Amino acid sequence: MSTPEDSKRAGHEAETGEAQDATAAKDSALSEAAAESTKKRSQPRSLLPFGSKTKAEPKERQVDEIRVADGALASIIGLAAHEVPGVVGMAPANITEGIRRILGARQVDEGVEVEHPNGEDRADVDLHVVVAYGVNIPVVAESIRERVRYAAESLAGITLDEVRVHVAGISRG
Repeated sequence: MSTPEDSKRAGHEAETGEAQDATAAKDSALSEAAAESTKKRSQPRSLLPFGSKTKAEPKERQVDEIRVADGALASIIGLAAHEVPGVVGMAPANITEGIRRILGARQVDEGVEVEHPNGEDRADVDLHVVVAYGVNIPVVAESIRERVRYAAESLAGITLDEVRVHVAGISRG
């Protein structure tokens, strides 16, 4: 025969069994989460502590390779063109240089446009110059071409394929 205590005990054992099942399920979920967390920690992290820097992957390039920036090449060419007798100055090659000139910021690369259609070690150049009144313009233009080619080759190691001289003005030099 069953007594009320037996039925209470059976109900309590049923509740305890359910509680144990729930606890086991929680423990299983926690252990899976811990395993997942360990997996994540063993993988490389993309976030770095504040202030630390990543190492950049080395670029493949030749040892002792030297590259001359277009701005530096334009400065060399502009200075070489200024040395030619009969050249009074350089004219702005585009609107940006025109605005710089109006604001009073003249630079040695003014009037020089550099392009690299045939690779980094070769270039085409456009020069916008102002020559003095009374000079033989074709002779001055040829002198500019020769001086600029020599300067680019000897100082920067860059061969100039085309040197186009645009006479933008004449001044009482």
